[in-house]
Amino acid sequence: MASSTDMQAPQEVTIRSSRVSLKGHLGIPVSPLGMVVFAHGSGSGRFSPRNNFVARFLQQGRVATLLIDLLTPDEAEDRRKVFDIDLLADRLLLAKTWLEQDDRTKGLGIGYFGASTGAGAALQAAARDPSSIQAIVSRGGRPDLAEAYLPSVTAPTMLIVGGDDEPVIEMNRAAYRLLSYPKRLVIVPGATHLFEEPGTLEQVAEHALAWFQQHVHPAKHKSTGAQTKEHLR
Repeated sequence: MASSTDMQAPQEVTIRSSRVSLKGHLGIPVSPLGMVVFAHGSGSGRFSPRNNFVARFLQQGRVATLLIDLLTPDEAEDRRKVFDIDLLADRLLLAKTWLEQDDRTKGLGIGYFGASTGAGAALQAAARDPSSIQAIVSRGGRPDLAEAYLPSVTAPTMLIVGGDDEPVIEMNRAAYRLLSYPKRLVIVPGATHLFEEPGTLEQVAEHALAWFQQHVHPAKHKSTGAQTKEHLR
């Protein structure tokens, strides 16, 4: 694993379309193996302490990360938009296109790391545009919110759930049956929905890093003009 001296401070970035500007933090280690975009849960964003913890762990394992606010500050106050999985998936696709075109990240294979409702958005986005998407990890996710899209997800997918998060365990088991291979369901003993118990978030980060290191690698991709548009509903 890389030492802290091999890591650079995250860069502030802005991802723009004709309709929206989204703020993000781009962390790129030396010689990155690939890139992971974080899809946050409801009420969260690029400053999420849990996702930042996982992002730093991934960077130490030579995986670049993008933590992004999928909603603008005004939109984040609208509960309808917070749970609008179609909109959140649109924003992930906007970020993916930006990564495919930016000189710092183009050519890297891309993964999604989704938490809670963000996992539903990540799975939908991966099904709608699978190009460049090489792996998905869901932490305490709500894959049921993307149920109609699950059979179309082709990227290797890992679902991580807390052992004491009973309702979400069942949702993930049902989603697991709809996913194609390769796939894996990991239940972390003693963890609740937010993985606040000592050592549980570290287990999430370790599982995620191993999955992304196994499946994400540099892959050239030619994006089309049609993919640069944000298709909002």
